[in-house]
Amino acid sequence: MASNQARIGQQALAVLDVALRVPCIFIIDAIFNSYYDPGSGWARVMAKVLVRVMGVLVSTVVLLLSQKALFKFYTLFFAVLLGMTAALINYYATSHIDFYSAYYKAALGFRLLPRNGPTLWLGMAAVQLVFGVGYVFLLNLQSVFAALVVLDIMMPLWGLMIELPADVRHMVAVFSGLALALNTVVCLALKLKWFYYSCRYVYLLIRHMYRIYGLQLLLEDTWKRIRFPDVLRVFWLTRITAQALILVYVVRAVRRESGDATGRAADGSADSQGYLLSWDVFWDVTSNLIISGCDSTLTVLGMSAVISSVAHYLGLSILAFIGSTEEEDKRLGFVAPVLFFILALQTGLSSLEPEERLVRLSRNMCLLLTAILHFIHGMTDPVLMSLSASHVSSVRRHFPVLLVSVALFVLPVVLSYALWHHYVLNTWLFAVTAFCVELCLKVVVSLTVYGLFMADGFSSVLWEKLDDYVYYVRSTGNIIEFLFGVIMFGNGAYTMMFESGSKIRACMMCLHAYFNIYLQAKNGWKTFINRRTAVKKINSLPEMRGDQLRDIEDVCAICYQEFATSARITPCHHYFHALCLRKWLYIQDTCPMCHQRVYVEEESRDRGAFSNNNGGYAAPQDAAAAAPAALGEHQHGEPAAALLAEGLAAGAQAAGGQGQPDNELLEDNDSIEYDEEEWGTQNGNTPIEEDYINDDTDSTED
Repeated sequence: MASNQARIGQQALAVLDVALRVPCIFIIDAIFNSYYDPGSGWARVMAKVLVRVMGVLVSTVVLLLSQKALFKFYTLFFAVLLGMTAALINYYATSHIDFYSAYYKAALGFRLLPRNGPTLWLGMAAVQLVFGVGYVFLLNLQSVFAALVVLDIMMPLWGLMIELPADVRHMVAVFSGLALALNTVVCLALKLKWFYYSCRYVYLLIRHMYRIYGLQLLLEDTWKRIRFPDVLRVFWLTRITAQALILVYVVRAVRRESGDATGRAADGSADSQGYLLSWDVFWDVTSNLIISGCDSTLTVLGMSAVISSVAHYLGLSILAFIGSTEEEDKRLGFVAPVLFFILALQTGLSSLEPEERLVRLSRNMCLLLTAILHFIHGMTDPVLMSLSASHVSSVRRHFPVLLVSVALFVLPVVLSYALWHHYVLNTWLFAVTAFCVELCLKVVVSLTVYGLFMADGFSSVLWEKLDDYVYYVRSTGNIIEFLFGVIMFGNGAYTMMFESGSKIRACMMCLHAYFNIYLQAKNGWKTFINRRTAVKKINSLPEMRGDQLRDIEDVCAICYQEFATSARITPCHHYFHALCLRKWLYIQDTCPMCHQRVYVEEESRDRGAFSNNNGGYAAPQDAAAAAPAALGEHQHGEPAAALLAEGLAAGAQAAGGQGQPDNELLEDNDSIEYDEEEWGTQNGNTPIEEDYINDDTDSTED
């Protein structure tokens, strides 16, 4: 119970912390969006600039305050606000209220005070008493000073009660306000030392974190400490809500004044219809809200924060639906807002005219939708591969992933059809269509590989060509994806030169050329070379068939399956399936049993030592005698199977885009343990072929 109360208290403090930081964002946004006339004289211009700078500086400092300092600042702020309100009420009461005639002038058009004289006096006294007690409590004044402050606040009302002359009442109200202001200034001066040390503490903390951890960690810590995404989210939603209420009020007022039938309140039905908006009016109000929701950099950041929240929960829902638990797939809430903000900066969204801004925002949202669909495919593809490779037979596990995959194929087609039906061909439509076609291609490749794995799972014999088929399918998809990357680079170059060039667009094109063209081509070529090298190594090893296989009477030490048609013999005279050994060579270039080099030159092969299947080594001169014995003994394959299981598990994850295999060389517990120098001589310092695993990994797990 206590822990629940503590958690609720922490959540309440977090909500209050966010709510108290939001006004700072409103002030900064108002300052940046306010207009001033530069031709009004240099003195006035300098004064306005100074006020703007001071406003932004103070708001930024308050925004970055720690939680304790923030609460203290707002305590003083509300105390000053209560004091000012009490003084203004006294001045208004002495100027416009006659208690005995119950006459007063309305303030701001509202007549909220009661008409009866005694009731009016009691209401005013109660309000001033509440303000005085709140002022004293927030400033934490001593009992004597607290009583004097409350007496000072109530004194102008007593002047009204005893019917002092108007000039005297005004003088009493003015002196009461001056005394209250003097007390406030003294209290703030006493608190000035605390404010100085709070600001100095924030400065020293920032400087210390910058020196120790660097700028990146400093920004990340500040981002999390002040809960900046939540602050931006509340700021944007509050701003949109306020604007929506104002727009609806204005629309209804205009309709009422114009005598519209739906706006008249002649009877109950007409009045109820007045609260409803037609579709055209609703669309106009929504369009104006969307346009005003991205009219500045801060509002674009606020919209990005809202998109982050929506994308985060969408990603979590999809992960729960397809049954994935990978932490890396929960980054949709980070990728989507960053991409939206980059698109907004790249297109200059906040600086466009209102009508053009709405069109540009809709186009950016289409691009963002395709990017989100690509990310969702990256979440579902590993799950598809793991289900098919592990031969899971439960339909309930396969159905959600297949349903999402089919949706990822249908949605781009529907989106492309709708856009081509309503728009003419341009660079933006071409880009969206290319992304949709690329996504459909990825889905087809994933489903094809999934089908190959499932067919292998239902097969009762070893499908040795499966790995090649998977490689061909993925390579074809990667080549087409590379071509799309080149085409999109050309489309972006045309847009930058002839439509809307900007520095941000140029930087994004450079990043696209490096990551999506250069690195993809480099990794693809390296994968091809690695695969060709692995095939060359396998083909260089001797092969056993027929009677020799029957003499072995054992299973492959990697997959524990019998040798049905053939087996490959390593230079150390261990034998495996060609497919199993090729998968092993994708990870490292050593024997799974004894860690000796698998691929050696022809002139050194006859001189090299080799082992039998039980781990013993034979001298070179005993090679002829040891070979027949090696063929007749059983392979004790537990260590090798464990090694390959670990390596291929990492490869299966890489095949789905989940991660990279460990770069550490695998150890065999039953073989000789080497230190670093000996190990380097044993394996010849051969690098691990992990780039191959990224694209054509572990096509099958037998």
